[in-house]
Amino acid sequence: MTRDATRDTGTGTVTVRRGVPAGAERRAAELYWDAFGRKLGPALNPPDKAVPFIAAHLNADRAVCALLDGQLVGLAGYQLAGRALTGGSARAVLRAYGHVRGLHRLLLLALFERHPSPGQLVMDGIAVDPALRGRGVGSLLLEEVAAVAAEQRCGEIRLDVIDTNPRARALYERRGFTAGRTEHTPYLRGLLGFGAVTTMHRAVATSGAGER
Repeated sequence: MTRDATRDTGTGTVTVRRGVPAGAERRAAELYWDAFGRKLGPALNPPDKAVPFIAAHLNADRAVCALLDGQLVGLAGYQLAGRALTGGSARAVLRAYGHVRGLHRLLLLALFERHPSPGQLVMDGIAVDPALRGRGVGSLLLEEVAAVAAEQRCGEIRLDVIDTNPRARALYERRGFTAGRTEHTPYLRGLLGFGAVTTMHRAVATSGAGER
């Protein structure tokens, strides 16, 4: 679904649409890895294996995307009805990485699992092409996620932001998110590169019929 939400970035007009376009799965995985590879690296490295794995297990209908001249330049994922943007079963991880190394990776991936409470839509990450950061693309994606939440009768959007990403937190605060609980995880700093995770919330005015 393509919406009228657009923004002139100075290099062209960005249009927001629902879903990852067919054939753009690899590009989506590359953007996602560029944004979250540092955090996900211990579980999915090396990159030449991680990116194809992410691309092969994307749930394309759990994203809103930003397109510039038909090319994917940003996306935001979300969880809805038990499915998130990034997928891949335990069996898929073990098949890709082997049983010995795969078990360790499954334990690390479990640290990132977040499940929505009733009436919540949980964001599954936002990634924007580095060349277009700071040009309003992230704001467009967040507002489209809010539109999805409203249509699905979710009264709140929830997301987590790590302490080493103050730029993302500033964007969320500008778009109406407020900080809630902060979980301090100093034992993860050496392994994953961050030592605290803050949960943020934004209320949504609901409308329409939810997905079943």
